[in-house]
Order: sequence, then structure tokens, then C-alpha cells
Amino acid sequence: MSRIGLKPITVPAGVEVTIADENVVTVKGPKGTLTEKLNAEMSITKVEDTIVVARPTENKKHKSLHGLTRTLISNMVTGVNTGYEKKLILKGVGYKAQKQGKKLVMNLGYSHPVEMEDPEGITVEVPNQTELVVKGTDKQLVGNYAAKIRAWRKPEPYKGKGIRYDNEVVRRKEGKTGKK
Repeated sequence: MSRIGLKPITVPAGVEVTIADENVVTVKGPKGTLTEKLNAEMSITKVEDTIVVARPTENKKHKSLHGLTRTLISNMVTGVNTGYEKKLILKGVGYKAQKQGKKLVMNLGYSHPVEMEDPEGITVEVPNQTELVVKGTDKQLVGNYAAKIRAWRKPEPYKGKGIRYDNEVVRRKEGKTGKK
């Protein structure tokens, strides 16, 4: 039984949700508009300022889709209302980042600077040279772009150098000891 799928989604003031044929859900809010085509087997209904997702049968596939569908709609509502952000920290000697228009330019110890173009719907802020903040309305795009940035230099366990998430804990290892 999906406990998440049973919870109704409350739509805050200023956010408009429309459900079209074949479960195409469009959510408009102060931060933008998101559209997603969800599984047609689920029934999505809007009752005043709440959205309820129901499943047709009790088989395993429908139980899985029930919670997923509800969570995707909830993420869309949160995204257009408040937005999502991921904070990244650069640790290492000479590691720094800067913005040049819509480009993110990072010096990560390679022989060349790493340049990344901001995808549509995503903005990257650089409060200082060692911090990045990835912001957007789509939770999946924000997380995916932050992971692409992090993939350039994952944190290593010996010195802790690399790009890490703000709340990430890197397990440290002891280095080699001298032979006696």
C-alpha cells in the first residue's frame, strides 16, 4: 500500500494546476511553468485546492506508479512556487569558479579551465570563488546539473580535494606510512 500516494497535494495560492487528456499535467506559478506527461493508467483529479492521485488496481505496478505520480506532481508544485537549489563547495589549492555570462568557468587543477553552459531553466550563482549554487524549478534538472558539475572532480578520500555538496560528508582515509 502506497502511503505517499494516498496523501493529497495542497496547491498553494498563486499556483495553477491543469490536467489535460492522457494525464498531461501543467503547473504554473510565480517561478515559471512545468509540464509533465504522467502515466495514463493513474487517475489524477483536482478538487478545489487539492490534487488527489488514485490507482486503478492493487497490482505491484500500479502501487509503484501511485507514489511516483503523486511525488512528481508535488515536486512540480514546489518547484514553481519556491524552486529548488543545490549548493556545491570547491575544496583544493587553486580550485575556483566564476561566471562569464551564461557560462560557468572552473579551474580544477587541469591544464585547461572547465567551461559549462547553463542549461535552459537552470541558473548558477557564484557567491564566492569556492561556492556554487545551482537553482531552478525542475528538481530533476537541478540535481542532474549539480551532479555533472561534481563529476569533474569528485571528492577524494585522502586530502578531501574536489567538488562536494554542501551537506556531503567525505569519508577520509589514512595515507601511507613510512617503512621502518
